[in-house]
Amino acid sequence: MYQTLLTSIENGICIITINRPDKLNALNKTVMEEINTAVDEVYSNASIKAAIITGSGPKSFVAGADISEFIGLSVEEGKALAKKGQDIFFKIEHSAKPIIACVNGFALGGGCELAMACHFRIASNNAKFGQPEVNLGLLPGYGGTQRLTQLIGKGRAIELMISGNMIDAATALQYGLVNYVVPQEELLAKGLNILHNIISKAPIAVGKCIAAANAVFDETKDGFAFEVEAFGECFGTKDKLEGTNAFLEKRKPVFKGE
Repeated sequence: MYQTLLTSIENGICIITINRPDKLNALNKTVMEEINTAVDEVYSNASIKAAIITGSGPKSFVAGADISEFIGLSVEEGKALAKKGQDIFFKIEHSAKPIIACVNGFALGGGCELAMACHFRIASNNAKFGQPEVNLGLLPGYGGTQRLTQLIGKGRAIELMISGNMIDAATALQYGLVNYVVPQEELLAKGLNILHNIISKAPIAVGKCIAAANAVFDETKDGFAFEVEAFGECFGTKDKLEGTNAFLEKRKPVFKGE
């Protein structure tokens, strides 16, 4: 189905693997279009409850954009490229179904931006993160300037962006850029284990948690008012009834996303 991705669904979890190991899984036009299509499938396929994005091979999650595609672009074409990338990554960020990044090596440039668009990140112990665009006379264009600042703070984000330096997995964990660091051979298992726990919860409530957290950074929304609305809306769901009844009856709830 895809030229540059491998996909599989295991017990409700879609694993999306960027499969250009000879190019360190660099993001070219085809990869970006296919990620967009794969995320659309996550949105629309009821059998998919959550997703993992990772890279193929032992070296790289995504080592950046395919720079050869930048040659000869005009100012307006550069803007269009950034806007398209941002739109795709917004779709990941705003998915009501959890999408996490299992970072199995280099996550540089657009790769770091892709990882940051996911709801959270797990890194292998050989992972490295960075926004080295200044070395090309550029800055991050797929949302990296905003998400990196949100995740690790202004001072650290500016230092990383204007130095072009990389940080290792341990530093990324210290900065709060990733939630866990594990041996590479345990990376997918860790992601699957976390998501299996998450998808046992009420899907509507999970989606609203994601939306409410995103509202913190949306200047067009009052996050507290959004929380009030979302909290109230959950009282109209069958899942809330099931969850509260199960708690009182001292049994595990069985949620249906209704």
